[in-house]
Amino acid sequence: MVRFLDNFSAGTRGAASAEYFLAAGYAVLFLSRQHSQFPFTRCYSHTTNPFFDVLEETTNGDKGICVKADEVNRLLPILHAYQEAKNSERLLTVPFVTVVEYLFLLRNISLALVPLKAHALIYLAAAVSDFFLPLDKLSEHKIQSRDGALSLELEQVPKVLHTLVHDWAPNAYVVTFKLETDETLILPKAERSLQNNGHQLVIGNLLQKRKHEVVFVERADSGAKHTLLRVTDDGREIEQDIVARLAQLQDAWIAHHAATE
Repeated sequence: MVRFLDNFSAGTRGAASAEYFLAAGYAVLFLSRQHSQFPFTRCYSHTTNPFFDVLEETTNGDKGICVKADEVNRLLPILHAYQEAKNSERLLTVPFVTVVEYLFLLRNISLALVPLKAHALIYLAAAVSDFFLPLDKLSEHKIQSRDGALSLELEQVPKVLHTLVHDWAPNAYVVTFKLETDETLILPKAERSLQNNGHQLVIGNLLQKRKHEVVFVERADSGAKHTLLRVTDDGREIEQDIVARLAQLQDAWIAHHAATE
């Protein structure tokens, strides 16, 4: 039974990165698909580390619940970081469902960031589908199985990156991702994206190594600069190093703009 077409991305990179951006002092507007991974709560999902497994009923006669003693040290820093982000009003979440909603919201958010100029960083980690069904081609009613085999003709999702870079948020530091299954395609496709769209950085990653290794492909006067990031500590998330490197690159971007104004 087909209910919808989807990809396998759960939004882990975006959710993890948001946490490290917050830790680095950024304010984060988190645009994410409904029901995908969410900052902080991603650590406890229905499949891995179910949240109810860290709780237990109190045993002092009162009806209540508490966190298991052996889970406190793991949960407390996550809770503290979430409450700090919430209380300081540095985390705003905006959900979407369809790619049409995503493109609409991305445009409006980008335009709202214009006053920030070079201080705005747009981090496009969402795995947006390359193809979709336009609204005018969607069936109004349930498709009946008695009609026989079903053929779907998908259209290409509009390419908006060039417009975002040059029209919507022309002074923002814009970061995109390039995920491939063939390692030989990462660098040429990342460099072509920089050349065609004019933004600052593509982070390339191979599907099989995406949690441990990425390559930064930066736009430079002499072409493109490649920087490999790799984590060897199993307890360290690569998003921590990605955000730390991005903060340095954006500082340089801000300084460059200040010098040219």
